[in-house]
Amino acid sequence: MTNLAPIALITGANKGIGLAIARQLGAQGHAVWLGCRDLARGEAAAEQLRQAGIAARAVQLDVTDDASVGEAARFVTQEAGRLDVLVNNAGLMFAPPPSTAQESIGDMRQMFETNVFGAMRVTQAFLPLLRLSAAGRIVMMSSGLSSLGDALDMRSETWGVGFAGYCASKTALNMLTVKLAKELERDGIKVNAVDPGLTSTDMTGNGAGHSPDDGARPAVALAMTHAYGPTAGFYACGPSGDLVAKNW
Repeated sequence: MTNLAPIALITGANKGIGLAIARQLGAQGHAVWLGCRDLARGEAAAEQLRQAGIAARAVQLDVTDDASVGEAARFVTQEAGRLDVLVNNAGLMFAPPPSTAQESIGDMRQMFETNVFGAMRVTQAFLPLLRLSAAGRIVMMSSGLSSLGDALDMRSETWGVGFAGYCASKTALNMLTVKLAKELERDGIKVNAVDPGLTSTDMTGNGAGHSPDDGARPAVALAMTHAYGPTAGFYACGPSGDLVAKNW
């Protein structure tokens, strides 16, 4: 990996939206690190990208494990020396619970551990490297299901959606996005959340939805936003491919 290229780390990047983000950033000239729980799968994905001419490496990274995250940060520091983009893509969602009143607290706890605390754990560990960048960018993979405004709007397509624990975890992630953005503005680091839209991946049972490539687009756009680009925002991609602001 060359130190002249922007350097990006994407968590949960051996498949789905994470791999698509890595591929698209790599095609735009970024050197990409694939953070993966299973290093063998990460290495296979990185080799796939290298075959396409992308500078890619894998690093073992379990967002729920302090030791794993700390070791990953040390390794990237040693090998790369800085970080320009962090995409907190790793996420967890369980099958639909019977109802909010009956949803498993254990399942909720696991989702918060990955979707909220995992994203913060990784962000805190890699902030020293991001502060060495001339244009640090952090992107949080949120969800359209996180919006309190939409959840209260009977006209919204999410009005009747359950998944209370998952939705709550992404709402919490949105608040942390805003808090980080305000705090890191003085360092020139922009922090935004994205809604990939309904995407056909393993997490959604490979059912209805658009492709991971389409789901990756808003994260890639915000990872590459210019000096006057947004921060503390929540965005999706509109039909024309432009970023569209979402309701928190």
